[in-house]
Amino acid sequence: MKVVGVEQFGGPQALAVHEVPEPHAGAGSVRIRVQAFAVNPTDTGVRAGERDSSEASPPYVPGMDAAGVIDEVGPDVSGWEVGDEVMAIALPLTAHGGAYVEELVAPVGSFTGIPRGMSLPLASTVPMNGLTALQIISRAGLAPGQTLAVTGAAGLLGNYVVQLAVAAGLTVIADAAPADEALVRSLGPTHIVARGDGFAGAVRALMPDGVDALADAAVQRDAVVDAVRDGGVFLDVRGWGGNGARGIRFEQVMVFSEYRSFDKLEQLRHAVESGTVTPRVAEVLPASRAAEAHERLEARGTRGRFVLTW
Repeated sequence: MKVVGVEQFGGPQALAVHEVPEPHAGAGSVRIRVQAFAVNPTDTGVRAGERDSSEASPPYVPGMDAAGVIDEVGPDVSGWEVGDEVMAIALPLTAHGGAYVEELVAPVGSFTGIPRGMSLPLASTVPMNGLTALQIISRAGLAPGQTLAVTGAAGLLGNYVVQLAVAAGLTVIADAAPADEALVRSLGPTHIVARGDGFAGAVRALMPDGVDALADAAVQRDAVVDAVRDGGVFLDVRGWGGNGARGIRFEQVMVFSEYRSFDKLEQLRHAVESGTVTPRVAEVLPASRAAEAHERLEARGTRGRFVLTW
């Protein structure tokens, strides 16, 4: 089968199409004929060699999001059939493998059906970012009416965090650049403040004591932590342990731990079907243009996800 990956870690141009042996569904798993896979910021770290690759061998295949059609079912798997359209989370640089593949072997629990009436490219943007957003909301531990600030609200992860937080009854303060204000407003936050250096001050102007929690989807860390009240919660998506300030609880959100969170994938499917969560595709490109997708993603400013197809 074909995969997109790198023989040696490097820049976007290191990505190429490779031929590898075709995998098959074993016990407790299905094989998905992948038709669409989303390009996420974490994929660029895999490609560049910024992640632990000790369990993997070249070609190193990025990708955590895939959608396609089941074409093999393991001998002890029930409830799933050949022909089912599904969306899945993948684990690059592990024995399970990344999503930039023609055939993805997925253990039960790591996939679910695509939302009703949705295309496979749109569905491929849901699992990884959606599971990350649900983990953020859960680990924030807020009650309805409490306040959550969100940086990077215009990005896809930020979109999902804002929408799920609004649905949970939280007071949401989201950032937006002028060009993104209409998009962010459509997500339903209580307040919008300007993106950038003045974020913490703008949040404090609305909430003088600070917010109960901050989801830092833009990875701004020290620049925005002052927006959080004493004893509040700061949620980081790239492993930052925090600065120990003012009794703040620093939570490191790690989506790898959600690999077999079937109930949460189902929650996301229902959230999309109800309109609570809105998947967004920036552009669909052929898999052969993966390098271009990585270049454009790293240039920043993308709204939605680039999706690659075979």
